Amino acid sequence: MTNLEELIQEINRFEAIISEWDESQRCVAVGLKRAIEALHKAALTNLIKSLKQESLPALRHAVADELVYAVLLYHELVKPPKPPLSQRIQAALEEVRPGLKSHDGDVELVAIKPPDTVEVKLIGTCSSCPASTLTLSQGVEQAIKNHCPEITKVVAVNNSPAVKNANSGLISPFSSKITCTWIKVATIDEVPEFNVIAVQLAGTSLILHRQGVTVKCYRNACTHLGSPLEKGKVENGIITCPAHGFQYKLETGKCLTVPDVSLQSYPVKVKDDKVFVKLQK
Repeated sequence: MTNLEELIQEINRFEAIISEWDESQRCVAVGLKRAIEALHKAALTNLIKSLKQESLPALRHAVADELVYAVLLYHELVKPPKPPLSQRIQAALEEVRPGLKSHDGDVELVAIKPPDTVEVKLIGTCSSCPASTLTLSQGVEQAIKNHCPEITKVVAVNNSPAVKNANSGLISPFSSKITCTWIKVATIDEVPEFNVIAVQLAGTSLILHRQGVTVKCYRNACTHLGSPLEKGKVENGIITCPAHGFQYKLETGKCLTVPDVSLQSYPVKVKDDKVFVKLQK
């Protein structure tokens, strides 16, 4: 009995011959091929309908045959087999990985727990980001569910406890090396009232914003993945992160996108039209 591989080789041989013909001859051959294929598909469709009504076991037995399955698959009368679940999950992670790596983060598969749960580990900046739950649900989880509809739960498992606010600026009270100093960063006229200005201070990037004579200072880093905010759009006292759309009130630093998250703030004082920021060293 001729096997599937031999039949495919024979078809490929004739297609190679036809490809050398002139266009008018190829059109005739292709038209004949399509007509025969349409006839076969119609006949196979009727055959499947009849077998479904009379004998499903016989239909399953027939489809199990390599040649029958190949022909039915060619005519799109059966669905192609799904790749293994683990392979589809890895494909989903590869889909979101470039975006995570662009912000020094990553994700890896920890475990598959049948029938519907996957455990993943957020690593790098993603593991301690205050908005890691948003990264998980909008990015990783959605990608996995798109590739694997049978998965309904995606759980992040980290080696260390999640940090509620990675930019909170909390320092251990037991540190004996902490000193504070006021440093001039700008004049009050240089700080825009309806925008922000970025300044570099002791290796730290800051943004300044003014409301009347009140100046606010925050770390120039979105609480999501640390993206700079200086080029973000400011409207009605709200700045929008240009990278992922997180929004913050410049009056308080409070994030409007994720509850209980705020920009890291710094004390400010204005003296003789000069703006000073208090930094810890």
